[in-house]
Amino acid sequence: MGAGDTAPRALPCVRISAGVFLGEERSSPAAVTPGSVGSVRLLGVPIRLHFTFVLLLICLVVIGLSGNQSPGSYALFVLALIASVLLHELGHALVSSHYGIRTLEIVMYPIGGVARLERPAKPWEEFWIAATGPAVNLAIAGLIFVILYTQNRAFDLFALTQPSAENLPERIALGNLILAGFNLLPAFPMDGGRMLRAILSRLKSEYEATRIATWSGRMLAISMGLYGFIYMPMLAFVAFFIYLGAANEGASSRGRSLTQGIPVRAAMMTEFHTLPHGGTIGDAANLLLSTSQQDFPIVHGDQVIGLLTRNALLRGMAHDGPASYVAGFMQREFPCVPPDKDLAEVLPLMAHAGACVLVMQDGRLLGLLSSDNLSQFLLLRSVGLQPSEG
Repeated sequence: MGAGDTAPRALPCVRISAGVFLGEERSSPAAVTPGSVGSVRLLGVPIRLHFTFVLLLICLVVIGLSGNQSPGSYALFVLALIASVLLHELGHALVSSHYGIRTLEIVMYPIGGVARLERPAKPWEEFWIAATGPAVNLAIAGLIFVILYTQNRAFDLFALTQPSAENLPERIALGNLILAGFNLLPAFPMDGGRMLRAILSRLKSEYEATRIATWSGRMLAISMGLYGFIYMPMLAFVAFFIYLGAANEGASSRGRSLTQGIPVRAAMMTEFHTLPHGGTIGDAANLLLSTSQQDFPIVHGDQVIGLLTRNALLRGMAHDGPASYVAGFMQREFPCVPPDKDLAEVLPLMAHAGACVLVMQDGRLLGLLSSDNLSQFLLLRSVGLQPSEG
């Protein structure tokens, strides 16, 4: 679109409020976890595989080929466990929806699935959301027990150590019991750790409760890692992800504690540059080089009509060159928040590197909130910065 074209119509701003657009529910922008591949929808929830989960599947295939059981039986066992993990996570999603919390995606990691919610659950919500996952696995195991009982079959307690096609149901049941027991360990990021945090949150602050649960998770990961290095290398691989999950949740909780009750206006950039809708990619590139700003609101007069991100700028430069217009590469639906919104509620949207949100009120652009300046704000808050009241 050139500068001489007719004025563009107003474009929708994606309001960050309970995870929906104004007047219409849609997927949240930038909702894909980095490192995840593929996407399959189940019950409306995107299911994605983290690349490390793919590596785990390759390891399982190698282990299966080196074993003495039939490839078909082993493949069915692995697929049944993956399905059990998915049902576990869909159980979380179902209870989350009961509390009005939308599940943005489920990502499969080596330690199991992780359901990413649009907002943090309240303590009592988190307890029941977390408890549902192991309950699903217990229900699967219980159903298999009932079926075997009705068939007058004796249950083989050593099925996992002596795998065969005949004891496949027992192995699936035992696998689900192990999944339930593992997830009920009172250590983050397992469901038991989330339940522990929910209980502790009634006695302590959310940050203190998370600190205890994540400390438990780190200790579990270290213990598993030491044992795994000596006896079972695969266990050390799982321990690494448990430690990483506990550390990440601890950092997220720290961020929420530093931003709770603080408005977005306290952290937003108030000195920024915009580009006219008839501006070129070359103009944007010059601003990118001469300033520290990486995302540029696109305006027509006083009206914001789009957002040109750094990646879109690079894509435009590579595809059509510096003379191409920014209007051809800008996001026409862009995330925005009001200046008085609680900063803690915006954190999930800012979790991805390079994220940028426009701060607007009554159609006027007041500032930008980027992942970089939010990181600087959190750093200053951690050393004692008191936000201004203005």
